[in-house]
Amino acid sequence: MKMKTGLQLYTVREDLAADFEGTIRAVAAMGYEGVEFAGLYGRSAKEVRELTDELGIIPISAHVSLAEMLEDLDGALKTYKEIGCEYLVVPYLPEEYRPEAGNFEETLKIIAYIGEKVNEAGFKLLYHNHDFEFTKIDGEYYLDTLYRRIPAELLQTELDTCWVNVGGEDPAAYLRKYAGRAPIVHLKDFFMRGRQKEGLYELIGIDKKVEDKGENFGFRPVGHGMQNVPEILNASIEAGAAWVIVEQDRPAPGQTAMESAKLSADYLKTQGLMA
Repeated sequence: MKMKTGLQLYTVREDLAADFEGTIRAVAAMGYEGVEFAGLYGRSAKEVRELTDELGIIPISAHVSLAEMLEDLDGALKTYKEIGCEYLVVPYLPEEYRPEAGNFEETLKIIAYIGEKVNEAGFKLLYHNHDFEFTKIDGEYYLDTLYRRIPAELLQTELDTCWVNVGGEDPAAYLRKYAGRAPIVHLKDFFMRGRQKEGLYELIGIDKKVEDKGENFGFRPVGHGMQNVPEILNASIEAGAAWVIVEQDRPAPGQTAMESAKLSADYLKTQGLMA
């Protein structure tokens, strides 16, 4: 396999807040070849670059909120250029930017504009989906509308395979649908009883917090949930992905975030990824 494996650092956010350097070192020791940022926890770009260079771990990409991009895109580009990231990612579409708010045309223009600026700075812009984009507008999922209306040179995919599944579609099929436009794939495993559609974002801190008791829905280490991970990996290869990135929004019951991250790494080694 030519794909490399990284960790979305949101997975271990509480550990990073307590010990940024020690956590990155531990992630590298698990075998992850790269990391995707979701904030820098008060560290400068120089400090982060020196640490990743020392460890030989690749700073792949960064999730940067739409609000932050609109407020100071030049600052974000400068920061992540210094760190050495190749991709910037729109991580989430707030409700006021979705079709239901009535101004989706403006949203498309905004993301296309950001894509132009990101390209000019030498990055590639990606979009990271959840399940709400699997709402049909005029007979088409608006995730597909996003990719149809904005050219591939301005916006590529970072398909989150958990949320594709929760949205009612097959993750492997969706990856193949966007072959050539999927440089990064988010590997995320989960347990779900039935097709629960309410309260899922409570588990990722967007809505009120709830305890994951494993009764109806919960995130799991890769290879320890419901996803057909070998098929997703095969589809990622066929789609031309350079990276698969593990993300686990919350640790599994009875585990720490670091334990969950290591279990994912250990499983992927059994699939021929990582050393």
